[in-house]
Amino acid sequence: MVRLYGLPVTRIVALTTDRFHKDKTGAYLTLDRNPVLLAPKLARLIEEQIERPAHVSMLGEPSCDGPRFLLPGRPTSRPRSAGWVHTLMKQHGLPNISARNTAMIEVVAALPPTIVSDLFGVASSTAHRWARFVQDDWADYLAACESTNSKE
Repeated sequence: MVRLYGLPVTRIVALTTDRFHKDKTGAYLTLDRNPVLLAPKLARLIEEQIERPAHVSMLGEPSCDGPRFLLPGRPTSRPRSAGWVHTLMKQHGLPNISARNTAMIEVVAALPPTIVSDLFGVASSTAHRWARFVQDDWADYLAACESTNSKE
């Protein structure tokens, strides 16, 4: 989710299982108020995690009145630590900051700033500034390509 959607690990560990749903068009994870279409592999991984969560207690699954955490910690009534997830990512050679920045640029280029604001938990003005930055760079690139092609 860091690499595809630019989500910070602190938001990922806070996700609960009720945020995931499937329908005829695909699998979705609702982030804040916006359902985000998941890549099929990621959807399968999340579905497996929901169906067969890793139990870390010999006492079994505690009863839970509300939705469970997608990445349960110890006790399972609390989310896994963001620091621990960062450590696991490093152990598996998964970059965090560079991957998140790249994903954020891609998302900003594809989605309206209002949704980007909700998705990343940033101010609306920041999302609009990012969108202008991405669009300006893209427009400059296209103009440069066009001028190069017209010279040929």
